[in-house]
Amino acid sequence: MQSQKRIFDDLAHVAGSALGAISGLKQEIEVLVRDRVERLMASSNFVRRDEFDAVKEMAATARAEQERLKERVEELGLALSAKSSRAPSKSKSKGST
Repeated sequence: MQSQKRIFDDLAHVAGSALGAISGLKQEIEVLVRDRVERLMASSNFVRRDEFDAVKEMAATARAEQERLKERVEELGLALSAKSSRAPSKSKSKGST
């Protein structure tokens, strides 16, 4: 009876060790796959997510600035056309007197 208990204890120990080894192997495979994928993406000229997000934010800022400048140019154009439409009428009245 004692020998059977010892055999089961040894089997449990071996199984536990095997599970630990398999877990370590799983982690190694994950690291290798991650490294391989990163190398593949780097060689394929893909960008990392943080770089993409930074450029996306810069583009949004530039777009907002462009819209603001577009509105300002339109305001200045209207102001200039209003001044130019008033200016000829004054010069015509001065020239006719």
